[in-house]
Amino acid sequence: MHETLENGHGRDSFEQEDLSPLGIFYFMAGLAIVGVLIYFIVMGMYRFLDAYDRKHQTPPNPMAVQTGVDARVTMPFPEALSKIDQTFPKPVLEHSEMQQFNDILEKQDQTLASYDWVDKDKGVVRIPIDKAMELLAQRGLPVVPQGAGQASGAGANETKAKPAAKKAAAAQ
Repeated sequence: MHETLENGHGRDSFEQEDLSPLGIFYFMAGLAIVGVLIYFIVMGMYRFLDAYDRKHQTPPNPMAVQTGVDARVTMPFPEALSKIDQTFPKPVLEHSEMQQFNDILEKQDQTLASYDWVDKDKGVVRIPIDKAMELLAQRGLPVVPQGAGQASGAGANETKAKPAAKKAAAAQ
C-alpha cells in the first residue's frame, strides 16, 4: 500500500534521498569509453580489410593499356583533365556534367544580356532583357483598338451571311 512520509511535525513530507550525480557521471564516462573502443575496433577492421584487399588483388591483364596513373593518388582537377585527354581515346563525352551545365547557363545569360541581329533582312534585333523591360515600361504595351477585333470578326460573319440572305430574298 501507499505510505506517506512524515517529518515528525504531523504533516506529509517529501522523500529525503536524491539521485546521486555520481551514477550519471559513471554512465557518461562508460559511454565515452565504449564509443572510443568502437572507433578503434572499426578503424582496425578497415585497415585490416584494406591491407587484405591490396595483398590479394589480382594482377592487371597484360593486354590492358598501362596508363601510368595510380588511381589511389589524388591530383588537382585540371591536371586530371589533361591526363584524361592524353590517356583515353576520343571522343570523351563528358568531363564534368556540372561544369558543362554551368557553361550552358553562362552562355544563355550572355545571350540574354547582349545585342545581336535575329533576322537582319526583316530588321529584327535582340536586345538585353533589362533594356527591353525599360523600353516596355516607357512605351507601354501595344493597344489594339476596340473595334478592330470585332470589326474583323463581324466582317467575316457578314460575308458569310450575305449569300444566305440573298438566297432567302430570292426564295421570297
